[in-house]
Parts: sequence; structure tokens; C-alpha cells
Amino acid sequence: MVDQMTTPPPILRFATWEPVLRLLLDGNADRRAARPARVAGRIGRHGWSLPLRRRQAPPGRALQTEDMQDELDAVNRVQSALADAGVEGISFTAQVSPAGKTTLRLLAPSPAVLPGLGTPHPGALLLVDGALPEPWRRLPDPVPTAAPAPTADPELLERTLRERLPGATGATEEEFAAAEARLGITLPAELKALYRVTRARREDWGDDDEADMRQCMAVGCELFGLDDLYVADAASRGCRWEFAATKAVVTPAGAAVQGLVGSPGWIAFGDNGGGDRLAVDLTPGPGGHIGQVIMLSHEESVGAELVADSLTDLVLNRLNHDRTARREERPGPVARVNIASLPSIEAAAHPGLEVLAIGVWDGAPLSLAPVTGLPRLRTLTAYPGTLADPLEIAGLEGLEFLELGPQEWRVLLDAGAVPRTLSAAAIEVHGDQDPLPVVALANEILALWDRPPIIQTALEGDLGPVA
Repeated sequence: MVDQMTTPPPILRFATWEPVLRLLLDGNADRRAARPARVAGRIGRHGWSLPLRRRQAPPGRALQTEDMQDELDAVNRVQSALADAGVEGISFTAQVSPAGKTTLRLLAPSPAVLPGLGTPHPGALLLVDGALPEPWRRLPDPVPTAAPAPTADPELLERTLRERLPGATGATEEEFAAAEARLGITLPAELKALYRVTRARREDWGDDDEADMRQCMAVGCELFGLDDLYVADAASRGCRWEFAATKAVVTPAGAAVQGLVGSPGWIAFGDNGGGDRLAVDLTPGPGGHIGQVIMLSHEESVGAELVADSLTDLVLNRLNHDRTARREERPGPVARVNIASLPSIEAAAHPGLEVLAIGVWDGAPLSLAPVTGLPRLRTLTAYPGTLADPLEIAGLEGLEFLELGPQEWRVLLDAGAVPRTLSAAAIEVHGDQDPLPVVALANEILALWDRPPIIQTALEGDLGPVA
């Protein structure tokens, strides 16, 4: 009888991975030349990234599922093992000798490391548990002079909707109280007037298939049910650390809407039909009104735009068509230095600079001296090879996010100069680099904050010689 306690789970069996490895080696130049070959990739429960050379579809038709059935079968085998193990995804790399002897290394996910995007390399390293990028910590500024728009008229709004939606089922005071308790916020009068006419529950419509469309036409959007209202705060607008850290929020003077990721005063109540959320804004900008209607684009993670000065205006189709964003004359908080944008670090430097992104550069490596000591600089990303002296990073005393190439990280680690102000970090890798040295580097950085490392598990197998 086999001892079940010593039988590894499917995800740790070489046989589970063998079909994927064979596909990756098919056509591999080193393998064909009888040289040691290396392959790598990532497979998740809902997707995968594998550098495969897929077959071409026959002339005259598109690629069909059956044309890549071998890939689907191989990946599904691993995905089933991931599901059995309760693991969302795993990266791997394998070294294969000309004779077929193979060492497969599985890179187990760490709660302190985001998965790479389309790559087996690690994504952002979360150095401080629960830390958020600065824009996601920003709360709305108080605007003591803000007031409802003169057009806000709950009685007119309710009367108009009752004319448009005769017989609709409205919310009760008990239901309003329950919604306010769930949201932790008092619903504004206009929003209550709307839901007093219709609580937007599908079960109230019975067999009336056109009721939803009539409601959309009456209100001016796809209305959420009262039970589906939510506060569009920063937490509701997720964004990966490495992207969120490069954002900045700004509210120009006189702006109607505050430049925020989200606000405890944004009550999302509908959708424009294209995935953009509509919200009542109880924390307007200095030029706005309490209760104005704003739109949060599904394509953006920061900011919102004014749609109407009041919910009454939205229902009566008195929309704000001036969508031109007001621009500040002063330099912005985000600066990009590269061959197509700013020509130097000097051109990027100013006291309000928060994010410095150094991209592809064809000149001499750049010095960070012009931005040393800037009071608000919190994010630095630098394309590999663009910094003249990585140790100048030590002069950037407020960094919370840092993204560098492997060589630049090596310099900082060897000198004991990794900024301890960091909340997150990333290693920028380009091309087909071996994931193992990058993982080792990531683990060194994680160790400085005593964070869980990426664990390697080695599996041995034999794929046989080249046929």
C-alpha cells in the first residue's frame, strides 16, 4: 500500500508539468542544437503566459480551439492541480540538458509579492503590510462654502419620476434606514426622492421585460438597486502598487470635482451603460455643489468628471457639457524623462514633484542630484542603465516606492543603501532573463523588511533526448 502521507500533491509532481515543458521545448533553438535549454512561464487558475510558438491556422480561416488543443490540455492539467492546492497561480523555470535531464523550479507565491504581468518574474514587492500608495490615502479637502446647486429640487425630481414611472415600487423609510446603516452615511434628499419612486429591484417588475429600459430612460442611467448603492472610496478603485505609485491627485483652483481616487462622500448609484459609474458627490471641489453628479471612468483609476450640477438636472437632462479639464499653469506632480518627453532631470525638478519616471534614454546616464532634497518626491522608477550613480538614491529621503533594474538594486543592496522609507518596490526586467536571479534579488529586498520570501521547489525529471 502506498503511504498517502508521502505522496506529493499533483502540483508538486513532475508529471503534471511535463506536457507544458514539452510544448515549450518544441522548436527551442538550444534544444534543437543539443545545447542546455531554459524555459519559463506562469500559469494561473484563470490564465497563463507561456512563450509558445503556436501553429498557424490553415489558409482561409481563423485559429480555432482545436488548433491549440494540445496547449489547452497541458495548461488545464496544471490549472486543475492549482485548484486542488488552493493556489491562484505559480511561476516556473526549467533547465533541460541535451540528454533530457530536467530540473524544474516552481516559484511559490508569497503574500508579499504580486504576480508579474505576463511574465514569470515577480511583480511589486509589498514591504509594509497593508500600506497604500499616497493617492489612495488622500482624503477630500473640506470646502466650507460648498452648498447644493440652486437647481437641486427633490420635490420636482420625485414628481417628474412618478409621471415617468407610474406604478413603480418605491423604497420605504425602513429600507432607507437600512441602506444608511450599511453605508455609514446619510442619503441626500435628492437620492431619497429618486428611490422613493423606484427602489430598482428587478423582482418588483414581474414579467415586464421593458421595465428596466423605461427606468433607464426615466432616470438617465442604469440605476442600481437601493441595496446596491456603494461608497466609491479609494478602496473601491483597486490598482496595482507599481501603477498606483506613479499616479498623483491634484485639485485645480476652482475645480468642481476634487482630484481624488475616491471619496467617502461619493455615493455610486448607477452606470452609464459603458461601465462608467455615476455618483452623487457630497465632497465637491471649491467650484462644485454638494450633491452634484459625477462620473468615474472605468478606464481611469484617479479622478472623476462633472456630469450634472444636481440629480434633478440629470433626470431633466440638464447636463454639464463642459468636459474640458482645467489645467494648472505650474509644473505637474508627475514628470517623465525619456527620449520622447522631458530632456533632463533638471527639467523635471520642482518643489511639487511627487513622481519621477525615467524611461528609455539614449544619452549619458543621468544624475539624480537635481531632485535631491525635494520635499514631496515619493516615487522613482528608472529604466535599467539610466542612472549614473544609483547610490544618489540615498539623497531622496521620502521615497515610498522604488523601481529599478537588477544591477541598480545590486548596487544598493551591496552598499546597504536601500531606502528604509519604502512601502513597496519593484524590479524592472526586460527580455528573456532567467527568473531565478531576479527572485533571489527580490528575496534579499523582502528580507530587509522581514517579509515572506518567494519559495523555490525543485522537481527532477527526464524529458528524453531530442527526437
